[in-house]
Amino acid sequence: MTKIIVDTNIVFSALLNTNSRIGQILINGKNHFDFYSPAYVRFEIFKHKEKIKSIGKLTDDEFLEVYGLILKNITILNHSIIPTEIYRNAELLCQDIDIDDTIFVAVSNFTKGILWTGDLKLLNGLIKKGYENLIKTDELYQLFLAKERQ
Repeated sequence: MTKIIVDTNIVFSALLNTNSRIGQILINGKNHFDFYSPAYVRFEIFKHKEKIKSIGKLTDDEFLEVYGLILKNITILNHSIIPTEIYRNAELLCQDIDIDDTIFVAVSNFTKGILWTGDLKLLNGLIKKGYENLIKTDELYQLFLAKERQ
C-alpha cells in the first residue's frame, strides 16, 4: 500500500470540512493508503485548536469527535525513531523554505513515503530542489477515486 505522509495543513483542512476531498481521503482512504504523520502534528493541532473551532464553528465535543475521526486513520510516528542522518538531510532541503516542515520531509524519507501537503511554498521549494516524493490533493484524490472504482 502507498505510504502517504500527511502535513499539518492537510489535517487542518480535514478538521474544518470532513466532506471535502481532503476529509474524504483521510476518512475513507485507509483501505488504499497508509497514512503517517509525525507526533508534531498533534502539537500543531492543539496549538491552533481554538482557531480551528472558531473557523469550523465547532464545539469542544464536535472538535474532539472530528479530531478522533481524522486521526484514527493516521499512524503517528515518534520523532525519535528517525535517524539523525535522515533528519539532517531533510533539514538541508527545508532550511531556506520552511525549517518547521523538516520533520515531515524526514518522515517521508524515513518511511519511503510520499509527502501530501497543501503548502505551496514547501511544495514549490522542494520541487525546485528536485525532491519528487510529493503529491498534491488533486492528484491524490484522482488516485483515491481510481482505487475506489477497482
